[in-house]
Amino acid sequence: MSTIPSATGESATTPDSAQARSSAALRRLWRRQLPAYPAPLARYSCLAIVVLSTIVLYYALYIQYGVGTSIMAEFHMSFLYFVWMSVIGNAVGAVASLVAGLADRWGRANLVVYGLLVVGALMLALPHAPDKGTYLAMFEGIYFVEGLVLVATPALIRDFSPQLGRAGAMGFWTMGPVAGSLVVTVVTSATLDSTSWRDQLRFAGLATLAVFLLALFGLRELSPRLRDQLMVSVRDRALIEARARRQPATPGPAGHWRQMLRPDVVGSAFAISVYLLLYYSAVGNLVIYYSTVFGYTEQRANALANWYWASNAIALVLVGLLSDKLGVRKPFMLVGAVGSIVVTSLFALAATDKDTGYYHFAALFVGIGVCAGLTYAPWMASFTETVERRNPAATATGLAVWAWLLRVVVTVSAACVPVVVTSVTPLVEHGAEVQAAAGAAAPARRVISAHPALFAELEKYPAGEIPAGLQARALKEVGAADLALVSEARPALRTLRLHGAEVAQAADEGPGQWQTWWWVCVGGQAVFLPLMFLMHGRWSPRRARQDAEEHRRSVERELALLESPGMRME
Repeated sequence: MSTIPSATGESATTPDSAQARSSAALRRLWRRQLPAYPAPLARYSCLAIVVLSTIVLYYALYIQYGVGTSIMAEFHMSFLYFVWMSVIGNAVGAVASLVAGLADRWGRANLVVYGLLVVGALMLALPHAPDKGTYLAMFEGIYFVEGLVLVATPALIRDFSPQLGRAGAMGFWTMGPVAGSLVVTVVTSATLDSTSWRDQLRFAGLATLAVFLLALFGLRELSPRLRDQLMVSVRDRALIEARARRQPATPGPAGHWRQMLRPDVVGSAFAISVYLLLYYSAVGNLVIYYSTVFGYTEQRANALANWYWASNAIALVLVGLLSDKLGVRKPFMLVGAVGSIVVTSLFALAATDKDTGYYHFAALFVGIGVCAGLTYAPWMASFTETVERRNPAATATGLAVWAWLLRVVVTVSAACVPVVVTSVTPLVEHGAEVQAAAGAAAPARRVISAHPALFAELEKYPAGEIPAGLQARALKEVGAADLALVSEARPALRTLRLHGAEVAQAADEGPGQWQTWWWVCVGGQAVFLPLMFLMHGRWSPRRARQDAEEHRRSVERELALLESPGMRME
């Protein structure tokens, strides 16, 4: 540090030195690469920040669906418009997932850190959107960032977690979207009776900015020379650092896409994408499903969803840790997929029965959540290991392939929901209006049903233009009080004439249409089963232990060779 003598003979820091320190601090906010593999505390801190970032980003994305009926009412959106916001958003996210292949150039950590900043700002701006077009534009911005983060965050998890601890780490990462959904349902079910949808979006925005500040100063990533190597165990640390010191600069991503566009990578990515159809349907449509079919309020529907998200979050972590302990992934995926098919089928069968109780659905959701945890955390670990078998340096590319396929499948499925479930639009747009009109018009309709022919004649004339003879007949047969009752109910009766039949038909057809869609989700889970066999990994824990022991001996031999006098570098 440069100093100059002060008037008292003491040294003082020069302005140039202070400027240099300031400049170095600013560079640290962009240059986040670690030259050596971090110690356990630093590594776990980075992993925790990545998981927390994932949770808050999905909280920000999914809160829209937790208060979707209120947003539709505020901006006079049709259900089709609301669905197409998600369709377009997922398409934008698919493009962003491919763009995230640049993560190695910009830095995986930077994508997460500054993505948090953008999403936080957009969430605080959304409540002030003047119209639905502006709301749509800002909403798609959030989806774009989510597409980037969907690649960057699991890449960081992979970098900081050797294969023997990968499933546990991925269990925490996969808990991000699930915990984000859980935060949505917990917050809305606890506060929505005293807050507005605008407040809910602001809560998510403030939470996102708080995590941004944490990530800004705390999140780092491995240098390319370290992360582009295969690390099976923490004991490999000395070896990968020795290799990193000796090897030249990591080459660019030439050929990475060709290496990743293989059946094992693409097939397994497609498998999990269709397996998750039920998950994404629950995120986007569960509140609408229960409000239109079972008459639940937003608050009650979100409270019911808590059972799904909570059980799924717990299962993801516990199963991930157990998978690491046994050293296998595929047995968990197989049991989880078969269990998902069984429990989701039971859920589909209950979809047409309006007498199905709240706790019956809660029990089914617990079963679905646990089975999804059995499948997804081991799958994420196995997928990154499958990518590493091709090329560890192409991890970001492999995850970009998965994220792109996932977004494409979700885009297509979101577009198909209003085609399969046509009943939702009239129920969302006119259901509450018709229900209110039916209550207001009930006394008048009883009067009309007692004199159908007379009121059929009266309906032929506008108010005030009824012939005197017909008016006298009506007074005599019905009475002045009941005629006044019918007159006051004219607006409600008009609403029932315009939309009553359509809403009644939709209410009758809705459960069956939703059931069809739930069977589509079961089909996606069935497709997952054969494709999972393409993935890398052992079925037997005994064979997995043998592989780990063989790798340990190989590492010791290579490290001894590198540290021998003839190979040691200063």
